[in-house]
Amino acid sequence: MDKIFRWLSGNKKPSTSAQDIANTAPLSEQQIQAIVNNQNPRFDLQQLISSCGQSVGKQRELNEDSLLAITTTMAGNTGNLPFGLYIVADGMGGHQFGEVASNAAIRTVAGYVLRKFHPYLFHIKAGAMDESFQEIMQAAVSEAQRAIQREAPGSGTTLTAALVLGQQITVAHVGDSRAYFIYPDGRVESLTRDHSLVRRLEELGHITHDEAANYPHRNVLYRALGQGEVLDPDIFTVGFPQPGYLMLCSDGLWGVLTEQDLARSINEATSLQRACQNLVNAANAAGGPDNISVVLVQLIG
Repeated sequence: MDKIFRWLSGNKKPSTSAQDIANTAPLSEQQIQAIVNNQNPRFDLQQLISSCGQSVGKQRELNEDSLLAITTTMAGNTGNLPFGLYIVADGMGGHQFGEVASNAAIRTVAGYVLRKFHPYLFHIKAGAMDESFQEIMQAAVSEAQRAIQREAPGSGTTLTAALVLGQQITVAHVGDSRAYFIYPDGRVESLTRDHSLVRRLEELGHITHDEAANYPHRNVLYRALGQGEVLDPDIFTVGFPQPGYLMLCSDGLWGVLTEQDLARSINEATSLQRACQNLVNAANAAGGPDNISVVLVQLIG
């Protein structure tokens, strides 16, 4: 953490090593072919890359999902620290203004977080932040709760947000959208816990995992943004998988595809953009019963 804030505040000793002088020259055919054939390149510059996909699905007329993906890279002699903010919000079906609630959620959370980090990212303010990343995410979600109750009273939304700084991910989660780690060997790790009736019944042992998959009230949530006076989001911090991917998605994706389908769609794709399109296409091919949203993030370098 101290290393992160030293970088943010610009407190890094200047390098005294001599700089190489770069000369331009055309590459030979052999050099070009060697670059093309290198399937596992290494990058001197550590950076985040991201992509996203969305569809209204096959059975809905209105898209109540909202998503946000912000990825930044600033590099130079003082080093590089990737920064990203990724959010998926699914407006609650059956409530008025579900699309208003999900949009208000991503705008409010993103606005709050970026206001907090802007002075440090651009070296306007030196020193360490007064709040931890988890405290910032908690306050951002609380502000979104108030915004939804003000802009769309009676509505609600899920929210799964990931703040990435360097190799650290801080997640804020309410509802049944999800965050996953997807690994190149096909392993899938769910990071979030659904705040749904069916998940709670499964945890209590009242229904089995197989029964939960076909439970008639799968979409009933006991915790959602915009609902109730007191909100208790799940907030935690984990390390970024290397190698691997961070994925955020709404239940329109994970609810119709198996974990094996998720991993295969990503690992067999030639790019993150193609992986997102593969996931959306697969969910629609499975019937597309709900709106579909997905964000994929990879840390390379």
